[in-house]
Amino acid sequence: MDFGVVLQTNPPAARTVQLAALAEAHGFSHVWTFDSHLLWEEPYVIHSAILAQTKRVIVGPFVTNPATRDWTVTASVFATLNEMYGNRTICGIGRGDSAVRVTNGTPTTMKELRESIHVIRELANSRAVEYKGATLQFPWSRGSTLDVWVAAYGPMALALTGQVGDGFILQLADLDIAEWMIRTVKDAAAAAGRDPDALAICVAAPMYIGDDIAHMREQCRWFGGMVGNHVADIVAKYGHHGAVPDALTDYIEGRTGYDYNSHGRSGNDHVDFVPDEIVDRFCILGTADEHIEKLRRLKDLGVTQFAGYLQHDNKEETLRVYGETVIPALSAHITAKS
Repeated sequence: MDFGVVLQTNPPAARTVQLAALAEAHGFSHVWTFDSHLLWEEPYVIHSAILAQTKRVIVGPFVTNPATRDWTVTASVFATLNEMYGNRTICGIGRGDSAVRVTNGTPTTMKELRESIHVIRELANSRAVEYKGATLQFPWSRGSTLDVWVAAYGPMALALTGQVGDGFILQLADLDIAEWMIRTVKDAAAAAGRDPDALAICVAAPMYIGDDIAHMREQCRWFGGMVGNHVADIVAKYGHHGAVPDALTDYIEGRTGYDYNSHGRSGNDHVDFVPDEIVDRFCILGTADEHIEKLRRLKDLGVTQFAGYLQHDNKEETLRVYGETVIPALSAHITAKS
């Protein structure tokens, strides 16, 4: 299992770069950042600085969308970063949440998402693509490589992920929901004639190492509110029962709204509807042993990467314990002599 860290691009940008370098030092393979250009600083500029200050980690947005930038611009960013830093980028993409809603927009259609994945991936892999009636290719790009992982919750998005994604991003660590969604994505891949085991499966959730469960819950309760945005869309489209497990949809019944000014931040004052049970199920909280136990169960479900959100007050210690204890426990052990 690989390990990633998910950062917000809050100012100062140097702090984000510092945490990214620390994550690499502790053995994390991926550094992801939010992409919401009004709420936080522009991620791709900071990605360049992260890549310049690190040697190994793969860097990308978690997640971008097809609405806020022309798809060829997005592809050009990745191809340029790869030329500069040696194929160390990755693209997480979804229909759009905060980046489009804050500007009074709406998430893109599945058709647009599917088309954007194709255009971005082809161009960023130094290949030609048909776009708006023309054949386009970056004449300056040689040997660039980019995987595109799709963030999804609802049935249509899960099916699309299996059909065209290089990987699946599930933003919650509930074991029962993860099992259902991973199976749904892999079934869609198989139905499309693809190898379901070739897809990367990334589960993302807040990770907090500590022993004060009440404090950890309050620091991470924001996550249930963020997930609730996507769940509310599913419920609006499909109703409360049947489309996805009730374990995902039932908890938002007390949801009265959402303030994007507090999006992704600990201490939100509008996520009281998220019960402790949901925080415990969706996040990974507690001692190193408790993290290892849940991560092993996720690995058994086919998860190939855990990406931990660090939007709390214990960032450095959590990274340290992961590097010294958690990551080694989930890694293959090789002996010098046998």
